[in-house]
Amino acid sequence: MSTTPLKLRDKAYDSFTEQLLTRQIKPGQFISQRELVETTGMPLGAIRELIPRLEAEGLIVTVPQRGMQVAHVDLSLIRNAYQMRLFIETQATQLYATARSDEAIAALRASHEAIIRRAEAGERDTLIADAEATDRSLHETIIDHLGNEIISNAFRVNWIKIKLIRSYETRLYAELVIPVFRDHLKVIEAIERKDPEAAVAAMAAHINMSRSRAIDMN
Repeated sequence: MSTTPLKLRDKAYDSFTEQLLTRQIKPGQFISQRELVETTGMPLGAIRELIPRLEAEGLIVTVPQRGMQVAHVDLSLIRNAYQMRLFIETQATQLYATARSDEAIAALRASHEAIIRRAEAGERDTLIADAEATDRSLHETIIDHLGNEIISNAFRVNWIKIKLIRSYETRLYAELVIPVFRDHLKVIEAIERKDPEAAVAAMAAHINMSRSRAIDMN
């Protein structure tokens, strides 16, 4: 079987999620296959291959007699996405704290401290983009350390939903960078000490605080 359709479907997926997170495709919007072709720039065949994946991941739903609807941000999405984060990330953090890479955790500490220094200095240019990338690197390092492709893929799908929630309500604004990154440093410090209980508690507190901000803004 040719791999071309799958490659096109993957490109269509990347284009769809990019358009969704930049709000070119709006949460809650009804959208047709033809509109997906126009928006993503991908051929109809790739879109037809893409739709079952988007439905399975909850990024679109089929509404009887109305068509396909893009996921919209509501309390249900917020609660479900953050509950999944708690289940996956606290368990992964517990395991990572007992078998972490000294080099990797040192790099995470250095990158977090650099972001805090830039925020304290009042930098604004690329701070948010760099902070978001550093934020994600911490969570992905902990998840990917499991070496479990199923969990890593589930995490990344859920991360799209978390980023959608942030872009819709609670984007990592400059004033949140320092408190969020100090929360991260508590996780990092516990991992450095190989203290899984403290690392899990710090990660859970961090996720719950993020969830509370999202709910308060909804």
